Amino acid sequence: MRTARRAARVRAARRGRTIGMAETESAPGAQEFIPPSADTIDELRAAAGDCRGCELYRDATQTVFGRGDEHARVVFVGEQPGDIEDQKGLPFVGPAGRLLRKAVDDAALDPAQIYLTNAVKHFRFELRGKRRIHQTPDRVHVTACRPWLVAEFARLRPEIVVVLGATAAKALLGPSFRVTKQRGELLPWPAAAQHPEDFERVPVDRTGAVADAPAARLLATIHPSAVLRADNQDVAYEGLVADLKVAAKALR
Repeated sequence: MRTARRAARVRAARRGRTIGMAETESAPGAQEFIPPSADTIDELRAAAGDCRGCELYRDATQTVFGRGDEHARVVFVGEQPGDIEDQKGLPFVGPAGRLLRKAVDDAALDPAQIYLTNAVKHFRFELRGKRRIHQTPDRVHVTACRPWLVAEFARLRPEIVVVLGATAAKALLGPSFRVTKQRGELLPWPAAAQHPEDFERVPVDRTGAVADAPAARLLATIHPSAVLRADNQDVAYEGLVADLKVAAKALR
């Protein structure tokens, strides 16, 4: 059965994305797939497996939700899962993830205190022969998936939010934000969000009571995949580590 589903996904990818993109224009979004009774990240993760908020689920192997401790002091938000992440069902386990782990260590951040997630939970790709080539999610994909990100943050209490790359930054901070101009700068969170009201109130128990979210800060930097694509990877990597050291210092 699994083999048949995978073959169907491959055939769909080979047919091209004309139909898929038409469907995207009327993407219902993820909100209807988020159970109101979900109180934990684990419950959200289980529900996300059935998300049909946009067409990306049709070709992806599975939903790739966030991972890490709900009480983590730092939340990293990337763009979307890659090929390896799509196969394994975990974020940041491919080459970019391994590089990010090295940068985290070099910046003296505690990996046990990090929660990892993406703005988009399904892998968007173009099939070239047998290779699945990454495609940047469109705005409509980010918008459709945003309710999952909001739901995650409602159950997290980070002191620092680190956005990795332009897609993640625009998902949280709006289309006018430029990582190249404000990377490594600590901003107030959630005040810096495009819609801070989405992140200002958090549940405190199972009765539906809510409270103000703890004040935090946000830092934007490049995505580790940008380091892998850079002409001078050493310089790009040093810049990433320098930005993460700003986050590490803010936690002390």
